[in-house]
Amino acid sequence: MKVICDRSALVESLNLVGGVIISRTPKPVLTCVKVTAEGDVLTLAGTDMEVAVRLTTPRVEVTESGEMLIPSDKLQQIVRESVDPTLTIAADGEAAHITGQDSKFKIYGYGVDDFPPIPEFDGSADFEISAEELHRLIAMTIFATARENSRYAINGVLMERDKNKLSVVATDGHRLALAKGHCNSQNDTPQSAIVPTKALNLLLRLFDDAEQTVSVKIQDGQILFATEQAVLSSNLVEGNFPPYADVIPKDGDKKATIATDVLVSAVRRAALLTNEESKGVRLAFDEGGLTLSSRAPEMGEAEIKVEIDEYNGDPVEIGFNPAYMLDALKVADESQVHLDMKAGNKPGVLRTGPQFLYVIMPVNLQ
Repeated sequence: MKVICDRSALVESLNLVGGVIISRTPKPVLTCVKVTAEGDVLTLAGTDMEVAVRLTTPRVEVTESGEMLIPSDKLQQIVRESVDPTLTIAADGEAAHITGQDSKFKIYGYGVDDFPPIPEFDGSADFEISAEELHRLIAMTIFATARENSRYAINGVLMERDKNKLSVVATDGHRLALAKGHCNSQNDTPQSAIVPTKALNLLLRLFDDAEQTVSVKIQDGQILFATEQAVLSSNLVEGNFPPYADVIPKDGDKKATIATDVLVSAVRRAALLTNEESKGVRLAFDEGGLTLSSRAPEMGEAEIKVEIDEYNGDPVEIGFNPAYMLDALKVADESQVHLDMKAGNKPGVLRTGPQFLYVIMPVNLQ
């Protein structure tokens, strides 16, 4: 194998594939990137046995076809530190020779036969979706997934498709984010899958062109996302996702409409005087507006008064974790947010239009 690569394009491709490769493992081949040169295409692939990425690298000249395994960390370091506009990569048995204008490197790799197979995107897609829409749905939910929770199913994000409607849901038991969107599908059979957070974080980096169309296929306990340039495959999270529709309150009779930027600013300021012992912000709603207050022992207290666009219902006081509120407000894509509440000890529901809903549990401020 011998190939001449544009160095900047190769750096970008290696960074993307490197996101799935693990540095410490009993299986040395899993620390490697698989490099395949065929025709006029250079393909890079990596896997950690749970998630796999395969993508083609632009601006290459293949002078000799072949494939090899190269340790990912050293290859990335050499390519990143090089000052040459192009680099030549050639195989000599299991060793890779990387040559620039004034430098030569030799890296010992492994036999390609030891590399685990990476799933192929065969056949037609279950549905297609624009990269822009997919990014929106993931960004509006992924922050609410559980971290290191014993309930393994909520460590991932639930994707549910019904005809051309796609719902994406995440929860950690303290809050729940639900985003709705549209896809194109010829398959009328409803589908659902719990996708690991790691795979979706990689997806956000891999498919960064809003104009791309992403094909999606669910098969044999795996989900595959593909464009013309790249394929991301991932094992699905096992287990049952909580029945999320049951925990979305539908009886909130106290309704507030607030400018998104106004609420973000007020919550940020009130959060300045909270700590680990008192990490809640009190929100007091009435016809006169909204008052946010917080206090932390031995630190002090804060009070911020905010005008709101509209409020219907009796006065209510409720405490929320400000970090949880800001997580949702950061991804709100509307100028106004709507907050529905029932009582100070009941969950609140934050909405931005019909496509985003966020349930947040109250905190005890006593």
